[in-house]
Amino acid sequence: MLESLASSRIPFTDRFEKVGPNGLGFHTSAEEVIQSLNLENKTFVVTGATSGIGLETVRVLSLKGARVIGLARTIEKANSIKSLANDQFIPMECDLSEPNSISNCCEILISKDTKIDSVICNAGVMALPKLHQKYGVELQFLTNHIGHFMLVNMLKPTLTKEARITVVSSSAHKVFSYPNGIQFDDFSGTRNYNPQKAYGHSKLANLLFANELANRLHSTTQTANAVHPGVIRTNLFRHYSPLLKFGSILLEKLLFKNVGQGAATQVYVSTHPDVRGISGKYFSNCNPRETSKHGKDHMMAKTLWDFSERIVGRITHGNDWIDS
Repeated sequence: MLESLASSRIPFTDRFEKVGPNGLGFHTSAEEVIQSLNLENKTFVVTGATSGIGLETVRVLSLKGARVIGLARTIEKANSIKSLANDQFIPMECDLSEPNSISNCCEILISKDTKIDSVICNAGVMALPKLHQKYGVELQFLTNHIGHFMLVNMLKPTLTKEARITVVSSSAHKVFSYPNGIQFDDFSGTRNYNPQKAYGHSKLANLLFANELANRLHSTTQTANAVHPGVIRTNLFRHYSPLLKFGSILLEKLLFKNVGQGAATQVYVSTHPDVRGISGKYFSNCNPRETSKHGKDHMMAKTLWDFSERIVGRITHGNDWIDS
C-alpha cells in the first residue's frame, strides 16, 4: 500500500527515474496507462474503492467503459462514490476485517453468476500507533492480508479464463518489515508490536500471497502479481504525528506521487496487454522490480498460505486466533 514519510530510505533513483523499458515510469498517470484501451465488457472488483488510489482506480476504469464493483466497509461509503463512476458501477459492502462481510459479498457475486476479469486488492490500514487486534489477529495483518486472502479465494469460481489478480503490496516490505520475515509465532502482534514494522509485515504477506497464488491458479492464463504504488500523501497518514504530516505536505511535490500517478501501476498490471500472461512478479512505476530476499522466499510463501488458511478457518467460526 502507501508508504510513510520514513520511507526516505527508498532509493531516490526509484523516485525520479523518467521511464522504464516500456516507456512508463514514476510520473505516468493511471489515465495515461489506459488511454488507448477499451474496457467495455470487462468487470473489475476494487477493494478500498472510496478514497485515495482506490477511488482513482474506480474513476479511471469507469472512464474506459468498465463495470466496476466497488467494495467498501459499509454500503453507505460504497454508494457515496457513484457520481464519480459510470452507470455500470456496483457498490457493495465488504469489510475486510469481518469474515461474515467478506462471505456475504462473495456469495452475492457468485449467486449472480458474475464473471470477474480482475480483482484489485487495494484496501488497507497503515501504521496504527497502538496495537489493535480483532479475532486475536493484529489488525493490519488481518485487514491487509487475511481479508484479501479470503476474498480472492472465495471469488475463484467467478474468475474469467484470463483473470488478473493484483495485490497492492509496498516497498515497506523491504524497508520496514521484521528482519526474519513473516512472524509465524506472533500474528497477534502481542510480543513485539511496532506500527511501521507491522505495516511492512502485512505488505510482505501481500507480496508472498500474490507469489503463491500465481502458482495455485487453476488456469494457466490467469495471473497474480503484486505492486508498489509509490509514496502518496493520502488519508493513510492520519495516524502519523502532526510533525510528520506537516513534513509530508512540504515534501509532497518533491518526493511523492499524486493520486493519479499512485494508481497507475495497479491499473497497468490489471489491464494492459503488455502484462498479459505475466504472473508472480512485483511491479513499481509500471515496471517489474526486485523484491527483498523474503519476497522471493517460496517456502515462506507456502507456509504463510497454510497459516492463512488456518486463521480463516478459525475466525470464520467466530473463534480467536491463538498464536502457537
